[in-house]
Amino acid sequence: MAYSRSKKNLGIISIYFGLTLLLEKIMGPLLFFIIRLWIAQIFWHSGLSKIQSWSTTLMLFKNEYKAPFFSPDIAAKLVAGTELSCPILLAIGFAARLATIPMLIMTGFIELTYLHSHEHLYWALLLGLILCYGPEQISLDFFIRKWFFPKDKWRLY
Repeated sequence: MAYSRSKKNLGIISIYFGLTLLLEKIMGPLLFFIIRLWIAQIFWHSGLSKIQSWSTTLMLFKNEYKAPFFSPDIAAKLVAGTELSCPILLAIGFAARLATIPMLIMTGFIELTYLHSHEHLYWALLLGLILCYGPEQISLDFFIRKWFFPKDKWRLY
């Protein structure tokens, strides 16, 4: 006796996979874009606050933030430069995976040495998603990849 599939069950399965395809192709890239913008604005505003009062920033790096391998002046310049450049790359999706690395390092450094907060875990998780999966389809990285690698031989699936 052969197993027969009912048309009703196939209809439900088709609807389910149609919805998951919609989520994967439209909502997924949109969600990654929103995540990128949200993380970028956090670091961007932090960088702006550092350059608005450079003397206060230097004082904080001398007395409060204590970077172990750098002088306070160099650490302040590195952090401010990173917080003002990486968010731009992340927001437009250009070299987004590379931009996440210094942001992840700074998040870890803040969490482990200065201020323990659950928000840092969220930042690290979201940055980790971008690092592992890329900035998705609403990004310059995606368009550059499509332009130079139209057959995309690097995809594993």
